[in-house]
Amino acid sequence: MKAHSQSSYDVLRSVKWPWPVAEVALQHHERMDGSGCPDGLKGDAILIESRIMAVSDVVEAMSSHRPCRAALGLEKALAGIERGRGTVYDAVVADACLHLFCDKVFQLPA
Repeated sequence: MKAHSQSSYDVLRSVKWPWPVAEVALQHHERMDGSGCPDGLKGDAILIESRIMAVSDVVEAMSSHRPCRAALGLEKALAGIERGRGTVYDAVVADACLHLFCDKVFQLPA
């Protein structure tokens, strides 16, 4: 898992973007409590865009089928986000995600 963040950064860093796209790719597995990778960033050291990507990546990954396992389902994904709210995941980002799905504002495409 650590390698794909760095590989994505390496590919994206040479492209001129109006946003910090390469850094977001690099940081999307960082966690608010410093337990993430690749650099163990903590709290405000993590870009807000990366915090958003972290939550959306977890929801998508857990909800989707993978070659190594069946989909775990949206309910389990959201439960994981709720459990990690404020410690692993940014609380505001987690709340926004939970609002979108729990209040039926958004649904993943089938």
